[in-house]
Amino acid sequence: MATPLIFPDIDPVLVHLGPLPIRWYALAYIVGLLLAWWGVVWALRRKRLWTGAPFAGKPPATEDQIGDLLVWATFGVILGGRLGWDLIYGTILCSVSPYAGFCRGYPEAFVTNPIKLIAAWEGGMSFHGGLFGVVVAMILFCRRHKLNLLAVSDLIAAFAPIGLFFGRLANFVNGELWGRVTDVPWGMVFCNARIFAAYGGCPAGDLPRHPSQLYEAATEGLLLLIILQICLHVFRLNRRPGLITASFFLGYGTFRFICEFFREPDAPFIGPISMGMALSIPVWLTAAALFWVAARKRA
Repeated sequence: MATPLIFPDIDPVLVHLGPLPIRWYALAYIVGLLLAWWGVVWALRRKRLWTGAPFAGKPPATEDQIGDLLVWATFGVILGGRLGWDLIYGTILCSVSPYAGFCRGYPEAFVTNPIKLIAAWEGGMSFHGGLFGVVVAMILFCRRHKLNLLAVSDLIAAFAPIGLFFGRLANFVNGELWGRVTDVPWGMVFCNARIFAAYGGCPAGDLPRHPSQLYEAATEGLLLLIILQICLHVFRLNRRPGLITASFFLGYGTFRFICEFFREPDAPFIGPISMGMALSIPVWLTAAALFWVAARKRA
C-alpha cells in the first residue's frame, strides 16, 4: 500500500490584524465574489454576446447595476448561508442524528440561546442556503430596477462557480468536510500537530481519506465554470434567458451528488442517502423548471 499523504500544516488564519483574525475562509468569499463580479463586467463588455434577439445590442444590466447587485448578493450569501445551515443542518439533520459531533445540542440551542442563529463564527454555513439567499436578492434587485431576471441570472450563473472553487479550497485549508476512508494513492490523513492541538485529537482519525474538498473544487468549480463559459460564448445560450441558469443548477446538483460518494457525510440522514444527495433533488427540480420556462420563451 502506498504511503498516504499527510494534510499540510496550514493555519486557517492568514494574518491577525490586532485582535481580528483574517481567515482564509473569509478571504475565499471575498475573492470569489470579486472575481465573479469582474467576470460579469467583462462579459457585459463583449458586444457580440448582446447582438440579436432578445437583446438588440443592449446588455441585460449596466456595470453600475452589477456593482450594486454585488452588494445585495453578498448579504444574500451571508444571511442565506447561515440561516440555511440553521434549518438544513442545525435543525433537520441534527433532529435526525442528534448525537452527531457538530450538533452540540442543536436544534434546542436555537431556543435556549438564540444568538446561535447567527453565530457563523462558531462554524456553519450552507451553500444551498447561500444560493437561496442570492436568488432572493436577485429577485428583489431586478424587480426594483425593472431588469429581466432570467437574463441577469444567466450572467451571474455563468461565473458563480468561481465562488464555489475558492470556497472548496478554503474547506480544504480548514481541514474540514473531508472524504471517506480510502486506499487510493492520493488518500490523505487529515491530521497534523495543529489539528491535534486544537481538538485534543484528530476528528478525521488517522486513516487516509479522499480529499473530497479538492474533488468538489475541481468539478463544482473549475469544470462547471468551463461548461458554462462554453454555453455562453460558444453556444450563446444567453439568447434563451434561463438556459444558462438551468445549466448551472443541473451541473451543480449532478457534481455535488457524485462527490457525495467520496465525501464523509456530516451525519446519517436517510439510509445511504446523505443530506448533500437529498439537497440535489430540489436543485435538479429547479433546473427542470428553468429549462421548461426557457424552452417556452421565444428567442
